[in-house]
Amino acid sequence: MANSITDLFHIKYPIIQAGMVWCSGWRLASAVSNAGGLGIIGAGSMYPEVLREHIRKCKAATSCSFAVNVPLLYPNVAEIMDVIIAEGVSIVFTSAGNPATWTSFLKQQGVTVVHVVANTKFALKAEACGVDAIVAEGFEAGGHNGREETTTLCLIPLVKKAVNIPVIAAGGISSGAAMLAAFALGVSGVQIGSAFAVALESSAHPDFKAKILQAQEGDTQLRLKKLVPVRLLKNAFAEEVAIAEAAGADAAQLSVLLGRARAKAGMFEGDMEEGELEIGQVSAGLTKVAPAAVILQEIWQEFLTEKERLKQLKF
Repeated sequence: MANSITDLFHIKYPIIQAGMVWCSGWRLASAVSNAGGLGIIGAGSMYPEVLREHIRKCKAATSCSFAVNVPLLYPNVAEIMDVIIAEGVSIVFTSAGNPATWTSFLKQQGVTVVHVVANTKFALKAEACGVDAIVAEGFEAGGHNGREETTTLCLIPLVKKAVNIPVIAAGGISSGAAMLAAFALGVSGVQIGSAFAVALESSAHPDFKAKILQAQEGDTQLRLKKLVPVRLLKNAFAEEVAIAEAAGADAAQLSVLLGRARAKAGMFEGDMEEGELEIGQVSAGLTKVAPAAVILQEIWQEFLTEKERLKQLKF
């Protein structure tokens, strides 16, 4: 399948693996890229020299395109960008911040830039800044999320109507059927996080992967909205946040409660009670740990199967 997204990234399938903190190292990114999608190294959990190591290992593991995701809210972004340019990364996804800050710099270096948005206001701003494509991420997504709580099904048509550059759908997509639904709304690709978080090559702790697979409907909730909105699996820490928010805690109080390295403790080190466990609503439908290539192919084959099934419907 060739379209604006496969052409932009030089990939076989319009399937992008999300740049998830503590899950998306070089092993996962290279596995997805080798399978025909676009693998992404998640720089949000990495110091600059750690990122440099992951980029080099990814290059050694794949000759295919891959990207780096940079959450713009982190303090060492300038150093991260220096590493990206020095190591010759050709595709960067920016998120959780103002696209005006780094897009021009990256474009001047010949980098393809994609920005993640949760509303049409920032979609338009990103387009005006010169990004090459937009990821429109709905409320269902894990990790950092939009305060508006707009679902993917509602967000995609709004963003697609507002901009003239390719749109990639994210949030609540873990199957070929969901991918097809997003394409019906006009997108040119999908970005998938949670389904790849439980991939064999994901650097997530085995206990975190197991907890994801045990999740039921309603086991994730959007928390920390006064600080940085994030979708979390329920555990002791998430309950503490819920109690604090119900009591009217402000951003400063929530920041103290969050502390440092809580996401690392949960997702990477395996503290399932006091750690921060970021994952999407689709966790309720995930059933197994599998190689990234298997996950991607199952999604793609279901996409094709459902596409053919719809052709047979009589109206």
